[in-house]
Amino acid sequence: MKHKPTSFDIAHLAGVSQSTVSRALNDSPLVNIATRQKVQEIARELNYQVDKNASNLRRQRSSTIALLLFEDPTSDDSLVNPFFLAMLGSITKACAAKGYDLLVSFQNLDNNWQAEYEDSHKADGLILLGYGDYRSYAGKLSQLHQHNTHVMRWGAPVEQWPGISIGCDNFSGGQSVTRHLLSHDYRSFAFIGDIGDKAPEFQSRYDGFLSALDKHHTHHQYDAISSEEAGIEAANHLLETTSALPDAIVCAADIIAVGVLQQLKEAGIRVPEDVAVVGFDNIQLAAFTTPGLTTVQQNTAQAGEKLVENLLLAIDGHPTDDHLLPTNLVVRQSCGCDIK
Repeated sequence: MKHKPTSFDIAHLAGVSQSTVSRALNDSPLVNIATRQKVQEIARELNYQVDKNASNLRRQRSSTIALLLFEDPTSDDSLVNPFFLAMLGSITKACAAKGYDLLVSFQNLDNNWQAEYEDSHKADGLILLGYGDYRSYAGKLSQLHQHNTHVMRWGAPVEQWPGISIGCDNFSGGQSVTRHLLSHDYRSFAFIGDIGDKAPEFQSRYDGFLSALDKHHTHHQYDAISSEEAGIEAANHLLETTSALPDAIVCAADIIAVGVLQQLKEAGIRVPEDVAVVGFDNIQLAAFTTPGLTTVQQNTAQAGEKLVENLLLAIDGHPTDDHLLPTNLVVRQSCGCDIK
């Protein structure tokens, strides 16, 4: 073939229409797998390269996804929760696999997200990443829904809020780590983490924690947002208000647990000999605390894939629904199960 190959050449060789070629090269589920594979194989043999700019103009697409991050209180200058740094990597990889660019920025509640991104064709859809106080941007979610904006949110599904959420099974995670402690004869507990309606993930983890207990187990709950400082303050409050340490402290997030471990160490309390401490998220730091932190792992790789996959389905006009990913218990030294 002398001339530069075109989609019409592929269509002729594959025995399909040019529009089918276009859909197949974009992995559209409207084309069956066998036809997609045939078209893509012919394209590789012809060394066919998609003219991305021309394709985007025809479809009024930017082939870009906007990822909006909340600013979180952190001990460094990143202002990004360590868990979401891992998520950022998985979302970037998932976008690249689908031929999409990723535009990352911090969420500003004063901005008009709709006009700033999708209406201006900067991005075909939005991913909202970060816990924050959902009550503060519930109005924004409603506006996005009213404008039919393609948006996907990482977090717990909340019935009264519009839009689709991809998240982990927080209830099951809270339940599994508590059952693990119970199986090693821990009987009194403290739960550290906000459980109000502004933090549905923490609320669900707390509900799972409670479901594992019965009338023979005692517990207290202390509020804390997702930060080391909040963990330090909550642990200090616990030490000031209780006459006896609980057997175990269950933290709603690893970053809270890091602060709890620090405060306990300063108070001369040994972990796990005097009290066990567990977390949730399995951030990278959890493996390097002293002692190593027992925690609940969220699958960040699968999370990034699901967020991007479902957003692209919505962009292509296909129905999507809330989805919860399973969690996995990671046992390390902080629960002291080897010495109980």
